Amino acid sequence: MRGRYPGPSDVMYSFGPGRLTPAVKAIMIANVAVFVVTFFAPALLVQLGLRPADLFGQFAVWQLVTYMFAHASVSHIFFNMLTLWFVGVELERMWGTRYFTKYYFACGLGAGLTQVLLGILPFPFASQFYYPSTVGASGAIYGLLLAFALYYPTRPFLVFFIFPVQARYFVMILGGLSLLFSLGGGSGVAHTAHLGGLVSGYLYLKGKRLNIISEIQYRYLKWRINRMRKKFDVYSGGRKDDYDRRVH
Repeated sequence: MRGRYPGPSDVMYSFGPGRLTPAVKAIMIANVAVFVVTFFAPALLVQLGLRPADLFGQFAVWQLVTYMFAHASVSHIFFNMLTLWFVGVELERMWGTRYFTKYYFACGLGAGLTQVLLGILPFPFASQFYYPSTVGASGAIYGLLLAFALYYPTRPFLVFFIFPVQARYFVMILGGLSLLFSLGGGSGVAHTAHLGGLVSGYLYLKGKRLNIISEIQYRYLKWRINRMRKKFDVYSGGRKDDYDRRVH
């Protein structure tokens, strides 16, 4: 006879958020496919990476999108896709595939445009953004991390797979480090793109909340109009035995 509480053989363990959702799966497949192609043909990274000098010199507008799918190393794509799986699956389940996809690309485009805008500023430091090439999905991933922290602020992240840190603090630390390293410069990592992804995600979600507020205001106004309309509705009054009942 089995007891009330499960024994060791009844305990189930799981790793990660579960099965891949449609958009996350498609994005991962695209990233891996591009990585395999560029691994055997590294010269393609020049065409796929985001380089403001090419954007304005050769009108290479496709780079604003393709740079999100190109990665420089195995570790680069591994950690980006691992994070995409961890946070992206739950966000897509909550938002739906359409909204998740729009948000992901909005963050990625925002991160890329950050590099472009910094590269065309009339200051000496702009050259370090104008000529180098930026690759990777990190900007979009940082946007996902921000959204995850806003919706699941107390959910723990295992830093170095050991130390649990709540999502809100984890993202604050990442944002602070990105800002610090951006001011330092010369690291070879596009920390400014990470910041661009965070800011783009925040602005996108803020715009969504503003729409929700507008919707609430609209519903409240509609309710008040309907309430006022009832005061002017025509209804019968007087005694039931009256032949000509008064109308109010």
